[in-house]
Amino acid sequence: MMQWSHWEWDTWFRDTDVVIIGSGIVGLSAAISLKTHVNNLRITILENGSLPSGASTRNAGFACFGSVTELLDDLAQSSENEVFDLVEKRWRGLERLRALAGDTALNYETHGSYEMFKSDEAATFGECVERIDFLNKKIAPITGEPQTFSSADEQVTRFGFANIAHLILNRSEGQLHTGQMVQALIRIAREKGIQIFNGINVESIEDSSTGVIIHTKNGWEIKAQKALAATNGFTRRLLPDLKVTPARNQVLITKPIENLPIKGCFHYDKGYVYFRNVGNRILLGGGRNRHRKQETTDQFGITENIQDYLKKMLHDHILPHKKIEIERWWSGILGIGERKSPIVQQVSENVVVAARLGGMGVAIGTLTGEEGAKLLL
Repeated sequence: MMQWSHWEWDTWFRDTDVVIIGSGIVGLSAAISLKTHVNNLRITILENGSLPSGASTRNAGFACFGSVTELLDDLAQSSENEVFDLVEKRWRGLERLRALAGDTALNYETHGSYEMFKSDEAATFGECVERIDFLNKKIAPITGEPQTFSSADEQVTRFGFANIAHLILNRSEGQLHTGQMVQALIRIAREKGIQIFNGINVESIEDSSTGVIIHTKNGWEIKAQKALAATNGFTRRLLPDLKVTPARNQVLITKPIENLPIKGCFHYDKGYVYFRNVGNRILLGGGRNRHRKQETTDQFGITENIQDYLKKMLHDHILPHKKIEIERWWSGILGIGERKSPIVQQVSENVVVAARLGGMGVAIGTLTGEEGAKLLL
């Protein structure tokens, strides 16, 4: 174990006020919010990965708050107030993120999103169409858009899909570049004097009446007044009693495709499958619901059965008449639970957790981080 020198301790770790574990959207947003409210706080962010690991830079970059089938599925399990309160939080979170980082830095685009229905899913589509007016009335006060959802079957041919019979358009959703998003938040944090250290694996948090001690894998003990765990899908490694279940999502991106007709975000199967254009490429991910036990893990990796399913979606439905080469595969780790609302709570006298983003981190991450910061003030 390498010990700190006096100079290292005195320069970087003396008199730390707050340690935030995790440098994704939640951790960075929390740190920025804390520093904005109390400028003289000495804040340190500890990140396990060489880059922000987990989901913030490994997701699809959907600025979304819920497709029709997802919202209807939520309504079957939760009350109207719970469902639309969460939609409002997602919308407010997106607004906060855009205000904080700026649309240019986020490479934010407003092409809308579409939900797809295959030819044999006419009954499901019919049920969704019947509820569109209800959903629009509920969502209008949140987004200011009176007709968020509408049928868009006429777009199927334009996009070139095969065996897709119906589309529902969501006018209010967009897309962004998640790498640039985190890069922008890191820049803001550093401009405010927030320290960020990568490659530090936190093993445990010890709380006491005098503050917290952060124990790391390399043997360092970092003392602070308070701590925030912003580790989402990895939260139970630190706080095993919390109801946060890790879930792996696998993703691919194609090489550039000439004359790509697709622009916007697309949802399928209650949001478990999703794709979008990234310039003239297609990014496609999801399918974990087809192999739930296998994908309930906090280990990164790619599996053949998910690969086969996503490739079949790509070739049979999304781009059936084009030669496609896949450039890259990767995976990200989500934090989910029986309830879709995030966990933002004080778990001991000086420790707060902000986690369980339910696959909606881009939408709700900034707001969740800011709510966690309030509990530390």
